[in-house]
Amino acid sequence: MKKVYFDNASTSAMDPRVILEMTQAMADDYGNPSSSHAVGRQAKSKLELARKTIAKHLKVSAAEIVFTSGGTEGNNWVLQTAVRDLGIKRIISSKIEHHAVLHTLDYIKLTQNIQLDFVKIASDGSVDHSDLVRLLSQDIPTLVSFMHVNNEIGTVLDLTKTSRICQQHQAYFHSDMVQSMGKLPIDFSCTPLDFAVASAHKFHGPKGIGFVYIKKGIPIQPFLLGGEQEKGLRPGTEAVPAIVGMAKAFELANDELAQHTQYISELKAYAIAKLTQQFLACKVNGSAAGIHTILNVQIPCATHKHDMLLFALDMQGIAVSRGSACQSGSPKPSHVLAEILSDEEKLQPSLRISFSHFNTKEEVDYFIDKLNIILSN
Repeated sequence: MKKVYFDNASTSAMDPRVILEMTQAMADDYGNPSSSHAVGRQAKSKLELARKTIAKHLKVSAAEIVFTSGGTEGNNWVLQTAVRDLGIKRIISSKIEHHAVLHTLDYIKLTQNIQLDFVKIASDGSVDHSDLVRLLSQDIPTLVSFMHVNNEIGTVLDLTKTSRICQQHQAYFHSDMVQSMGKLPIDFSCTPLDFAVASAHKFHGPKGIGFVYIKKGIPIQPFLLGGEQEKGLRPGTEAVPAIVGMAKAFELANDELAQHTQYISELKAYAIAKLTQQFLACKVNGSAAGIHTILNVQIPCATHKHDMLLFALDMQGIAVSRGSACQSGSPKPSHVLAEILSDEEKLQPSLRISFSHFNTKEEVDYFIDKLNIILSN
C-alpha cells in the first residue's frame, strides 16, 4: 500500500544527512562535555560548534542559545521563570496558542498572582494589533506571548511589528517559533525579540531536542535544578548527538530555504486547486496566504462519516490530522478552529494537511482520489 505523509506539522522525517551526522557523533563524540579530559573536550567542541551554527543563522550571539529538550520545556521555562525572576505581573497571549503555552498560562494563573489577558483574534487567526496596543496601555510589568506560526491553520504573525509594539511599551516578548524555525527567514538582529523557542523535529531534525533564544542581559534563571551545564541555565548532561543533528538540520533548512519554500508553496497551491475543484464546498480555514507548509481545510461530508474520516484515510496509507498531535486523541474540536469558525462551520470536519519538500504532487493526487472515494461511499 502506498504511504503518504501529510502530517509534517506534527513531526517531520529526519533528513538522511542529519542521520549520518548524528551517527558519526554517536560513534566518535561519546564523551561527557563537562569532563576535562580529551574525550570530554572533543564532545564539548562539537557542542559549541553546533551552538555557533544555530546562532549564525539567527544572527545572534552563541551565548544567547540554550539547549533544551524541545518546545514544551522551552515555553514552560520562559513563561514560568519570567513571572518568578523578571517581576512580571501580567501576561498577554491569545486563545489559539499551542497547549504548551495555554496550559502553562492556566497553571501560572492558578498558582501566581498574575493577570492574564487574551488579545482579539481575527477570523483568519491573525492578532489584532490595535487591541494589543490597547492592552499594553495599562502600566503593568508585562510579558507578551504569541506563536510565530499557528500550528493548526498556519497563520503567520508579523513578528517585527509585534516586537516593536512590545518594545515601545516596555513589555517583554516571547514567541513560540516551533513551526517557523527552519521554514521562514528569521533574523533576530532586526527584530527586538526577548525569547524564542524551537524544536528540532519540526525541521527534519531529531526528536527530544530544541533550544531557547534568550536575549543577552535578561536575568532569567534555571527552570530545573542540578548541575552547571549550559552556563548554569539548563542542568543535565547535554545530548551531544541530538544537538549535532539539530544544528545540521537547521543549517540545511536555512541553506536550502529558498528552494524548499518555492517547491512547497507550489505544492500547497496545487493541493488547494485540486481540493476546491473536486469538492466545491471545500473551504480553507485561516488564510490560504499563511505559511506554505500548512493547509487547513473544511471538507463537508455526511455527519456519520465525520468521526471515521481520519481512520479511513489512514487505512489508505494517508497520514493527516485534525490539528495538533498533542490533542489528536481528544474527541473535542480544535480549540483553534473553535475560536475562529462560525457555529455552522464547526459542524463540518476539518483536516490539517502539512507539507515538506519530501512530498510530491502525485501524493496530493493520491490523497484527493482516496478522499473522494471515502466520501462517495
